[in-house]
Amino acid sequence: MPVHTSESSRGSRGKGVGLGLALASALAFGGSGVAAKPLIEAGLDPLHVVWLRVAGAAVVMLPVAVRHRALLRRRPALLAGFGLLAVAGVQACYFAALSRIPVGVALLVEYLAPALVLGWVRFVQRRPVTRAAALGVVLAAGGLACVVEVWSGLSFDALGLLLALGAACCQVGYFVLADHGGDAGEEAPDPLGVIAYGLLVGALVLTAVARPWSMRWSVLTGTADMNGTAVPALALLGWIVLIATVVAYVTGVLSVRRLSPQVAGVVACLEAVVATVLAWVLLGEHLSAPQILGGAVVLAGAFIAQSSTPAKGSAEPVAAGGAERELSPRGTTA
Repeated sequence: MPVHTSESSRGSRGKGVGLGLALASALAFGGSGVAAKPLIEAGLDPLHVVWLRVAGAAVVMLPVAVRHRALLRRRPALLAGFGLLAVAGVQACYFAALSRIPVGVALLVEYLAPALVLGWVRFVQRRPVTRAAALGVVLAAGGLACVVEVWSGLSFDALGLLLALGAACCQVGYFVLADHGGDAGEEAPDPLGVIAYGLLVGALVLTAVARPWSMRWSVLTGTADMNGTAVPALALLGWIVLIATVVAYVTGVLSVRRLSPQVAGVVACLEAVVATVLAWVLLGEHLSAPQILGGAVVLAGAFIAQSSTPAKGSAEPVAAGGAERELSPRGTTA
């Protein structure tokens, strides 16, 4: 039927846009470490870099927050949850974990989030998931282990692993809350407004944790070394704030609205691949053969997950992606 063909075409375009946004988000998030590392080596505490990142992005998004101030009255719990989990929680738990366990181990545990999202959907919400999405998660997790070379620094620290798992759980909150639409009969919250207030809440929480008044502000007036090249510290900070935070969160949340949380989560695993490649190119941190192989496996897992579609006539698996979501009565995710 012509109508069905038109709807399928619209759905395919919506899914393609969602995948493009998810890839853009992974690229933007993946570039944060490359810009942050020179600042840390120049004398800034990692937690202070996180505070500058979130607080700067909150200032940039402040006009958006003012425009959507009605959200404070309509969805206070959603805004608080997004700020505490998706912004402050992920950052604080991850950097706390780094102080106790190797970077590779912490990153691998954090990016177990896509598997946790599938578990949440399947066993808490009791909704079906596609086998392709589950296979994509397994492949992405295995490939990620190779990318971060988890075997190079294994050390068991119970608290460190719990903190890394806390970061993974907070990342689950990011994908689930980003997918949060309107309740029955209620208009879905604007994603930009949710991001703006989430950053504001995250900045307030991180201010209490990071205590920026003790920061070495003079570092920002100088330069930082990037593989032998002197780069203005403010330029690096601008990249972290505008690209690795504002653009990353906006494209990430919009991608979840067009895909499903678990599919977007698997594609987000590409962040580790992007971070590793950029560190190779810009910081001179060379890739090993297992890392290159792992990156290819992550790409394969992401492709398999995002290309999954439900069987005709079956209950719609939530990992099916954007085609079905684009036809939602409200025009947004449910």
